[in-house]
Amino acid sequence: MAASSCLLRVEEIGGKGRGVVAAQPLKAGQTLLTESPLIVYSASPLFSSPPFKHCHHCFTIIPSHTINPPSCPSCSHHLFCSQTCLNSSSHSPWACKALTSLTNSTPLQQQPQERQVQARFVVAAHDLLLHTPSHINMLLSLQGTPDAAIIDAANFLHSLISPLFPPHSQLSADLVAQLMAKDRLNSFCLMHPYSPHGPQRSIKAYTVYAKASLFNHSCLPNACRFDYVDTSEEHNTDIVVRLVEDVPEGKEVCISYIRVGRDYCTRKRILMEDYGFTCECDRCKIEASWGSQGEKENNDLPHVRFLRKHVCEKENCAGTMAPLPPPSHVLECNFCGNFKTHCDTP
Repeated sequence: MAASSCLLRVEEIGGKGRGVVAAQPLKAGQTLLTESPLIVYSASPLFSSPPFKHCHHCFTIIPSHTINPPSCPSCSHHLFCSQTCLNSSSHSPWACKALTSLTNSTPLQQQPQERQVQARFVVAAHDLLLHTPSHINMLLSLQGTPDAAIIDAANFLHSLISPLFPPHSQLSADLVAQLMAKDRLNSFCLMHPYSPHGPQRSIKAYTVYAKASLFNHSCLPNACRFDYVDTSEEHNTDIVVRLVEDVPEGKEVCISYIRVGRDYCTRKRILMEDYGFTCECDRCKIEASWGSQGEKENNDLPHVRFLRKHVCEKENCAGTMAPLPPPSHVLECNFCGNFKTHCDTP
C-alpha cells in the first residue's frame, strides 16, 4: 500500500486471505488512506431514471435549479456539474455509443434491473481497457472468483457489449466473468444524500479501489470509510479510510462492509448474500447466542459500549462515527455527516 506504506502492511490473515495490519502504533482519527477508484459506474438500471440528477464524472448531485448543465455532446443524456468534469469524464465516445445502443436493446430490457446495472459495469470495463489498460490488470489482481450465475450473466452481456467496441478493446467472455466477480466482491457504494426523514439513502454509483479493497470486514471495526462526493469542494470519488480507535502495531485494521448498527441476523444475511462469508468476529459470536431479551441490555459488554459511542443516533442514519484527525475530540458520521464531541456521547 504505497500511499500509506509507513502506516500499514499487507499480510495473510488466517481464514481471511490478504488483510491490512498496522505497521506501527496508530491513533484514533488518523487518516490511513485516500484513494481514487480504478473504476466507477452508475448504479441506475439502464431503463430507469435516478432519483436525483448527478454528474457522470464526480457523481455529485446537480442542483435542481441548475440551468443547462454541461452534457455529453453525443447523447445529451449524460450530465456534468462543470465543463472540467465533462472534459475529464470517462464517458468516452465509445462508452456513449455502447450505452445508447444498449438502451435500444430488447433482450437487455427484458432482463432484471441487476443485469442492467451489470451492463454498465461491463461497458465501463471495456472503456477502461481502451483508455487505462493497467487498471484492468489491477482489477484482475483482486480477490473474487466467478460462480455459475456470474458466468451466465457474463456470456449474455459479452454477446451484447463487446461488438460495440473496437476489436483491440474487446474483452473475452471469460475476462468479463472474472471482472464481474472482482466487482461483486470488492465494490464500494457512493450514496445519494442523507435525509433525516427518509427515504433511506439509495446507491448512486459503484466504485472499486485497489488498496481499500484489501481491508477485511469486522462488525466491530477499528476503521471506517468516508467519501465526500457531495460535500467536498474537490467533487471527487476518492475514498478516505480513518481510524475509529487506537490500533497497536501488528493488529489487523478492519472496516465494516455494512452499517454496524444492524442486528445479528441482518448482518449475517447481507454478508452471506453480498460477500459470500459468515462473520465470526467476537461480536457475532456473542450475539449468535442471544435470546430475544435480556442480554442486549448488558452495557458492560465491550461491543455494546462501542456501539453506544460510535453509532450515529440521528434519525434514519446509524452510520459509524470516527474521530477527526488528531488531536480532536470531535466525531464525524460516515453516513450522514453529523458531528458530535466525545462529551456528547452517553
